[in-house]
Amino acid sequence: MHSIDWLQLSVFVGVLALITKPMGLYLVRVLDARGKTWLDPVLKPLERLTYWAMGVKPDQEQGWKQYTFAMLLFSLVSCLFTYAILRFQHLLPLNPQGFGPVSPDLAFNTAVSFVTNTNWQSYGGESTMSYLSQMVALVIHNFTSAATGIALAAALVRGIARHTAQTIGNFWVDLVRITYYLLLPICLVVAVFLVSQGMIQNFKPYTKAKLTEPYTIQVPKTDDKGQPVTTNVAVLVQAPKLDEKGQPVMTNGVAMMVDVPKLDEKGQPAMTNVPVMVDQKVEEQAIAQGPVASQIAIKMLGTNGGGFFNANASHPFENPTPLSNFIQMLSIFTIGSGLTYYLGRMTKNQAHGWSVWSAMMLLFLGGVLLCWWAESRGNPIHQQLGVAVADGNMEGKEVRFGIFNSALFATVTTDASCGAVNSMHDSFTALGGFVPLFNMQLGEIIIGGVGAGLYGMLVFVVLAVFIAGLMVGRTPEYLGKKIQSYEVKMAMLALLVLALSILGFAAWASVSQWGLAGLNNSGPHGLSEILYAFSSANGNNGSAFAGLNANTPWYNTTIGLAMLIGRFLMIVPIMAMAGSLAQKKIVPLSAGTFPVSGFTFVLLLLGTVLLVGALNFLPCLTLGPIVEHFQTLLGKLY
Repeated sequence: MHSIDWLQLSVFVGVLALITKPMGLYLVRVLDARGKTWLDPVLKPLERLTYWAMGVKPDQEQGWKQYTFAMLLFSLVSCLFTYAILRFQHLLPLNPQGFGPVSPDLAFNTAVSFVTNTNWQSYGGESTMSYLSQMVALVIHNFTSAATGIALAAALVRGIARHTAQTIGNFWVDLVRITYYLLLPICLVVAVFLVSQGMIQNFKPYTKAKLTEPYTIQVPKTDDKGQPVTTNVAVLVQAPKLDEKGQPVMTNGVAMMVDVPKLDEKGQPAMTNVPVMVDQKVEEQAIAQGPVASQIAIKMLGTNGGGFFNANASHPFENPTPLSNFIQMLSIFTIGSGLTYYLGRMTKNQAHGWSVWSAMMLLFLGGVLLCWWAESRGNPIHQQLGVAVADGNMEGKEVRFGIFNSALFATVTTDASCGAVNSMHDSFTALGGFVPLFNMQLGEIIIGGVGAGLYGMLVFVVLAVFIAGLMVGRTPEYLGKKIQSYEVKMAMLALLVLALSILGFAAWASVSQWGLAGLNNSGPHGLSEILYAFSSANGNNGSAFAGLNANTPWYNTTIGLAMLIGRFLMIVPIMAMAGSLAQKKIVPLSAGTFPVSGFTFVLLLLGTVLLVGALNFLPCLTLGPIVEHFQTLLGKLY
């Protein structure tokens, strides 16, 4: 943990704090249908034309049900649109590599992934998607799904700020204004900057390079029709190794494990189909090209996370320099941070907005420091063996970024619902991997994704105010409005949906053949891989523990369903809460009113987040990364 890293962390937090107010003020103008911006002379005619083409009346606002229905309808149509492009990409232009159609289950998973702002990728982008699929099916969603999240946050803030009102805005107006006035202009600037750093932006076919040292790999054997050839093999499970007396062989107090055939109900070895592998000589390398910078700009600013390349932000074409790495991390937090200032300005309580920001930053700093410390400390087994590892755990990390930038990036991308990665989280130490996993299970409320972080944190604000009311024995109030049973029920429903979906799907996968078949690791680390996948899907993050092979029909389908649940079943109760709050009357402040700013409020909010949000997942975290950490201390690896 070097001084230069402390300096970078200070600069990152300082720059983020400096841009929060300007971004918040600009959001106030963008999210006001009558607001004026310096881009009006150029974009206002286009905005009016768009409303005319869509048949939208910009002055006509919607209640929470109409607003939510419009959002759901837009998401459904755009999801079907993306699915169709992926299934028929072989018949469409801008496909110089001649890629075939995406399989039905993968197309479903990808369409849902980008509609929900998750951008989970069970495929290698440069080996699966045509340029048209990347630009039209995927990048368009990077804009619209991000704009949808910001619009929903704005609708909730309007519900909090207004009183005796029946409407919370117009979804179509919010969607258009956010896209035109916020996302497109900033992304244009960021994309040009990234090109200046060495990121590519072209339509060239992939470049072929001859290898000076050809090598041989194993690939699945195919028949005359191009279908994989499979064979039946016994399913293996781990069991304790036994000595000659039938007693478990122990090492440092831990039983040694060996692979043994799994038996079915009749006591016969359980069999499964696996591909037949054959040798293939590799004599050339394909260097991927394509329109990368335009996709990376919006993937970071819109906290989408889907990479053009399979290696994501660790690929030199996608993240060429330390400066591009810093700007990409800053882009992830920019809008989410500005939304907290927007909250304070709209509710006429700026101290409340800064208090919410402070709570987020304290959680962020705690995660960064723990992840950074764990990775800098390195693998305890290396230390026990007397191996000097001065740089800590460098497995799965780019040397040009190092441990600190890898830990910072991992924390930032999972605090927000981004999912872009510049290192492999599966290679982190147990406690290092615990941090991004825990961030997602909290609902990525720490700054959070564009919009999603703010409305997720406001759910905890409502619960914190409710708890404060119970402690003083009076009806809780939030910014002059009574918080009653309906709001608390909606807040708890949003949190329970997330917990039930994550734990339910993870439990199903951990006891199913299809779930265990995708694992490359056993024991608690294997559980962490499964838990991470469904936490990422439900949290609409998109990052993954790379040790899990999730590109199978079962995983593609269940992860797709988890993404839908995490996005839409959480949004509906939040929007219902927004509609209820908008209708309430303002009550005068009194001596018993709990202040929603200052140290006491921040402390209560942090306690609510950690207790209510974290306790749901404590048992599974204990069985996963926490027990793995203690096993590592005993010399056991998985």
